[in-house]
Amino acid sequence: MTIDITPAQSPTELTRLTLVEAMEMLRRKAVSPVELVQAFIARIERLNPALNAFITVTAEQALQQAREAEAEIQRGHWRGPLHGMPLALKDLIDTAGIRTTAASAVFKDRIPGEDAEVVRRLKTAGAVLLGKLNMHEFAYGGTSVPSYYGPVRNPWNLARIAGGSSGGSAAAVAAGLCIASLGSDTAASIRQPAAYCGIVGLKPTLGRVSTRGVIPLAWSLDHIGPLCRSAADAALLLETIAGHDPLEPSSVDRPVDRYTNALGAETATLTIGLVRRPYFEDLDLDIETALNASIQELARITAGVRDVELPYTNVLLTIASAEAYAFHQPYFTRTPQLYQAMTRQRLEQAAGISAADYVNARREMERLRWKADEVFSSVDLLVTPTTAITPITIESGCLDPPLPPDGTPIEFRNTHMFDVLGLPAISLPCGFTRDGMPIGMQITGPRFGESRVLTLAHAYRQITDWHTRSPMALS
Repeated sequence: MTIDITPAQSPTELTRLTLVEAMEMLRRKAVSPVELVQAFIARIERLNPALNAFITVTAEQALQQAREAEAEIQRGHWRGPLHGMPLALKDLIDTAGIRTTAASAVFKDRIPGEDAEVVRRLKTAGAVLLGKLNMHEFAYGGTSVPSYYGPVRNPWNLARIAGGSSGGSAAAVAAGLCIASLGSDTAASIRQPAAYCGIVGLKPTLGRVSTRGVIPLAWSLDHIGPLCRSAADAALLLETIAGHDPLEPSSVDRPVDRYTNALGAETATLTIGLVRRPYFEDLDLDIETALNASIQELARITAGVRDVELPYTNVLLTIASAEAYAFHQPYFTRTPQLYQAMTRQRLEQAAGISAADYVNARREMERLRWKADEVFSSVDLLVTPTTAITPITIESGCLDPPLPPDGTPIEFRNTHMFDVLGLPAISLPCGFTRDGMPIGMQITGPRFGESRVLTLAHAYRQITDWHTRSPMALS
């Protein structure tokens, strides 16, 4: 892959680099890990008060890690593409010696003794940790407004939400506060905030990335994945964090692809399936317009598009709620007042889910997962809008509207089935609304089809320029 890079001349330019660009510059010794980290720390200090993307900034530790990375690289010991790269983590991913709060007063003083498995892999790869990112409390929602540390704000419009639950992870990448981040996704929580903030968010296949050491929302549905600026960046991150974890029961023992090899692969033979119902129904007009234009672009570089059907069910809410209550019961029964009001209300409702309802929902989910790949017998990938609506205001995010008749909240109507099915799905920028908010397109593949998903996502980026725009709200 050939990359044309103009050497950065200022800290601001350094914070606009993709991971791939920064890696190439570091390899050419055009920039050092210390210079990179210093640029991001300065930007965090300047912009985080407005965004509220970080809960904890580990500036001193990050600079020490950067100095160590620089010394290793100077000695000729290069650990790989993440060596010296400044990343940040959603604050439900355990970090040894650094508080991990899940944005809740319940865990405000919690300091883990061990790193999560994904953190261990990032450290082995030489990545630098800038800190821990704000989120929707305990990942139990899609706005990142209910947080003990205050709401995350969207860098494209500070009056709007960044999405959730990985709102801080998306906002920080979009605003240049870190070069990439990790988030979690149970119903939408990587892809929806990626769409709202105009970046790339990849939810891998269920079991592809270990969730050991991550505060759960729902064990049956939780995924960990990257939020970054390009499909190429996502490929690099996924290669690092993917793989079997023998200490995690849900981890799958299957070889990891070289995802970067997929980036230049041919797309002309790929057939795209459009899942019209319900994914294209009741869309915001600007989203509908952007998706229709994007589908025309995809049709030009593939073997064509066709409509397909995909099973749809609302079992996620029952499963996620019951499993969330199972985790929170010992804390919730002891100190319910420490939870944000919206989280407290949802846990109270979750306490009433019967064993029969949970078992039946799990049985339906397993049945659908078993049949999930059938849709890919006629197409190679699925394309849908990532979201049906654009980001709401922070003020609206303080409310918890009643569920629609089918029981599926609109904020994750277009994403949750791919958690239920355990399929890999990516959101990438595909346009903007008339008032300047980003729009996301979702590409989904068969189980362990991340390479195929990344191939099309990278190809789409090469023929569009949506990724070249930067948030103006903070300029």
